[in-house]
Amino acid sequence: MAKIKALLLSQGMHGMISQLEGLAKSMNLDFRHHKVELKPFWNLVPPKFTPVNEFILKERFVCESKIIISCGRKSVIPSIILKNKFKNDIFTIHIQDPKVNFKHFDLVIAPEHDELVGENVISTIGAIHYLTKEEIESEKNYIQIEKENKKIVAVILGGPNKYYNFSEKNLENIFHKIKKNFTSDKYKIIFIPSYRTPEEVIQKVYHVFSHSHKVFRKIDKRAYLSALGLADTIVVTCDSTSMISEAAMTGKPVYIAQMSAMRPSKRFNKFFKKFKELNFIKDLEDNIEEWSYNPLNEVKRILPLINKKLTENGII
Repeated sequence: MAKIKALLLSQGMHGMISQLEGLAKSMNLDFRHHKVELKPFWNLVPPKFTPVNEFILKERFVCESKIIISCGRKSVIPSIILKNKFKNDIFTIHIQDPKVNFKHFDLVIAPEHDELVGENVISTIGAIHYLTKEEIESEKNYIQIEKENKKIVAVILGGPNKYYNFSEKNLENIFHKIKKNFTSDKYKIIFIPSYRTPEEVIQKVYHVFSHSHKVFRKIDKRAYLSALGLADTIVVTCDSTSMISEAAMTGKPVYIAQMSAMRPSKRFNKFFKKFKELNFIKDLEDNIEEWSYNPLNEVKRILPLINKKLTENGII
């Protein structure tokens, strides 16, 4: 039986692509990506104030798919445009809070801490993503590292957003905690940057830690997967719920390198509270311990719920 075709809409950011691909792969879809580009003015306008009209797009695109999966603010209106055009011939899924009426989509999938409620809303614990244990295991030996009877720590670095600025003070605090807890005689640390990690932050990490540990200075997906596979313990900076959710699917201890927030975030606070209650994470402080938990696999959990909706709508 041929796979159902799907169109994935986003502005092309790694975290969005991870969520889109994670869902599309779990649904066994024949998917392709389309990077949404709006005309300059409409990039600044929230979706609820944006006209549902193709003139907002830099270029029109062809849709030959039965399922549309969108993620992120810029993809909201293009998804609605397609739904208005093709009606019940397509099934639209939006990942994250669309900030518009949910009725515009057949299904909305959003993390629990967004507090969305509706008949067509599926809530997830944390962010969904593309990672699988099989993929991590297959790339485990990509990083060649001498363990020297030391435990491996993977430090996953995010980047600035509207809540966290990766200031010199924040970085010094994180560096201090890492040095104190993961001494070079007992631990080997692998530092992995993300697409949002500023070059100056990578350079600082390299300058401070490269003499005793391994610091990747370029974006390398295989290194990211390998580090997660090799690690006994994982440390993730607090700015990315997506990366924290990805780390939690390993079942390994995950420490959060907290930073002083530029402004309070109810969403982040609820996310951290939930993940602590489920024993997925602890804050990186002055002591290190080992613990285990059932690995987080939200895509697998919600798949039957999605298939039920697809069946009800005659898509499968």
